[in-house]
Amino acid sequence: MSFTTTLIVILGGALGTFLRYAVSVAALPISRSLPWGTILINISGSFLIGLFGTLTLASGRFPVSENVRLFVMIGICGGYTTFSSFSLQTLDLLRAGASLRAALNVGLSVVLCVAAVALGHVIAAHFNAGARQVAQLAIEEDA
Repeated sequence: MSFTTTLIVILGGALGTFLRYAVSVAALPISRSLPWGTILINISGSFLIGLFGTLTLASGRFPVSENVRLFVMIGICGGYTTFSSFSLQTLDLLRAGASLRAALNVGLSVVLCVAAVALGHVIAAHFNAGARQVAQLAIEEDA
């Protein structure tokens, strides 16, 4: 891990984070019953990592340097949504014929992440006068 590579990933992450915020803000008016901003971010980030990763393979039609791949796939997609990495890993398991492991990845990730949010909330509420609220602003729930 060189300084240059680290800087490239940091810059991509900053761009991805900004894009996540912009999409979340833009989606606020339609995010009353479901967190559409987050759903759109997860879907578009998953699409981007699959599209870019496949198109730019060294053996593919549109090869790019490893630093460009890191900028987009780890930096931008990582700052935009980690769901894209989760989706890519699940696809890799499915393509390898590991359907049970892919299903476990999906089930465990969703169930355990929701449980982790709940546990964090319960612990914090204990230290915060029994607070019931997690987010202060609508954008925090959608970002």
